[in-house]
Amino acid sequence: METQQSIEALVERVLPKIVRIRQAIHQNPELALQEHVTSALIRATLGSAGVRTLKPFLRTDVVAMMTGRGEGRNVTLRADTDALPLQEKTGLPYQSNRDGIMHACGHDGHTAAVLGAALVLNGLKDHFDGSVRFVFQPGEEVMAAGRDLVEKGALLDPTPSAVLALHAWSGLPEGAIASKPGIMMAAADFFQVTILGKGAHGSMPEVSIDPILGAARVVEALQSVASRRVSALEPVVISVCRVCGGTNSNIIPDTAELEGTTRYLDPETGKEIPALMEQAIRGACDTIGASYEFSYAKKYIPTINDEEVVAVGRKVTQKVLGPASWIELDRPAMGGEDFSFYITEYPGAMFRLGMGEASPALHTPRFDFNDNALKPAVMFLVSATMEFLRR
Repeated sequence: METQQSIEALVERVLPKIVRIRQAIHQNPELALQEHVTSALIRATLGSAGVRTLKPFLRTDVVAMMTGRGEGRNVTLRADTDALPLQEKTGLPYQSNRDGIMHACGHDGHTAAVLGAALVLNGLKDHFDGSVRFVFQPGEEVMAAGRDLVEKGALLDPTPSAVLALHAWSGLPEGAIASKPGIMMAAADFFQVTILGKGAHGSMPEVSIDPILGAARVVEALQSVASRRVSALEPVVISVCRVCGGTNSNIIPDTAELEGTTRYLDPETGKEIPALMEQAIRGACDTIGASYEFSYAKKYIPTINDEEVVAVGRKVTQKVLGPASWIELDRPAMGGEDFSFYITEYPGAMFRLGMGEASPALHTPRFDFNDNALKPAVMFLVSATMEFLRR
């Protein structure tokens, strides 16, 4: 039977390779559903180790299967592979070489960690029964492609007994593992508003229906939905994240556009939000005589962790990484994750991986996945997988 020391030795052996892979992925980021170079690198790495990969379900995904010495349970490890449309400002030697695209959410590290786990578990196949599935998923950001991957059968034959994922997290101690049972992350919806006005010369606003003014009033009105139309006991976030209107400093345009996101924990509350938002938008537009177009898309459901899976993750972390490496979270985050679709029918949990207390925040131009967290990440994934396969 494998020991913690033998696992650690295998992790140390693959660590330099997965650090190089992580930095190569960081340097060559690709947006959602365009991860061709990344998926080719993943397939080449797994193929060179003799790990079987399946035909793509969504073109740029990679799903691999590994079987042990006999029949048993299945554990599925999931990583996401896409980057964000953001200009990197880290100045690192391996900084993104693609203008306006960077790995600002740690997906490069998630991919490297699961690849590392695959390489280590490949050396332990004679020590476990059952199978391990490795899912490298495209399009987590905004696209919620995890839903499509699950719908297309990526988790079938065999179905998993446990599904695990790590997510880089700024502000947590370097290499720490954190989670909680129950709701871990919020639902995430997305909206678009187009204010339809009437353009004019900038010196003659009286003959216009100014969509810029309308957009400003809509932004303000939407804040009242969360603060005045929903119970203060229900966490709800409505954020306008993009405002676009006009072409020149002396032209009042015909239209202005807003885009944003809403977040909530309670699905019943989520059902009410679109109608409440449209009431606020209509009222704001009516005050200036503008009309509007409003679209609303429900993309991500809440991520709800299985209690037993979290308990095993806690036990493994404390045993393998030390008691101080486990952090029990007391509240969910309002971020959304399409990992939620993996664990609606199968037991599973998402765990946070500490990037360090001083790490720049996720989704900012100076974020970089902390390579020092890769060893504890791989140790956790491998040890938790072995524990679930034994149970």
